[in-house]
Parts: sequence; C-alpha cells; structure tokens
Amino acid sequence: MTSIHMKLNWILSLALVVAAFGLSGCVETVDGRHRAGVPLFRDQVDGRYDRTPAELWAAAKDVLKHHGTLVGEDTLKNVLEASVDERRIWVKVEEFDTKTSRIIVQARGKSGGADMEMAAFIDKQIAVRLASGNLTPATPVKR
Repeated sequence: MTSIHMKLNWILSLALVVAAFGLSGCVETVDGRHRAGVPLFRDQVDGRYDRTPAELWAAAKDVLKHHGTLVGEDTLKNVLEASVDERRIWVKVEEFDTKTSRIIVQARGKSGGADMEMAAFIDKQIAVRLASGNLTPATPVKR
C-alpha cells in the first residue's frame, strides 16, 4: 500500500511542478519584447477601422494620455505603451489593407495577468475618440 502512496505522491508532485511552470513565464508584447507574466490567458483585442494609421495613432495616443500615463512611443514598430490604473497597455497600429487600418490593444495587470476588460475598454475608447473627430495633430506612422 505504501508503494501506491509513493507513486501517487510522485505524480502529484510532478503535476504541481508542471502547473507552476505553466502558470509562470514570459509573455510576448505587441512590440516584440517579452515580460514576466501568465501566458495561458488571452490579453489582446483587435480592432479594424476605415481610417488611416495616422488617425488611429492620434486617437490611441489621446486615449492613453487621458486615462493614464504614456510611457513609450515606438514609431518604428508603431506601438504606444502606457500605464493605466496600475496596468500596462500596449497599442499597435498598422495598415490592414488599402482602406482599413488595425489596432491591437494588449493589457496586462501589475502581476503579469491578462486583463481583457481593460484591453476592450481602451479599444472602445479609441473608437469613441475616432467617432467624435476630436483628434490632436497626428504623428506620422510609417507604413
């Protein structure tokens, strides 16, 4: 009977180690870098708009500044990075086709966990900003 218990303990220990490694690790951000985080959960929202990349860039920048602090602006990769309510937000702007541009909003909490609600909220705020037509002068976005 003890040999069965030892086997079960060994299997349980192995399962716990695998779970610990699976729940911790690195997450790739939309700018191609890696951060510590939980990789098992979705953390991105994808939006497509009939607007130019420059208009999306301006709207995203306005929204991020309004709701938090703009931390980085990478014009080579077309990625904005901000801190909003103790969460890290990345917004990537790119041309999707000749008439449509796309944004990818990624949100991660302080502990590295995915925050789909915040990503969806920022995406919706960008859409509202675009609909209002109240944009600051846009920084050119490379295509």
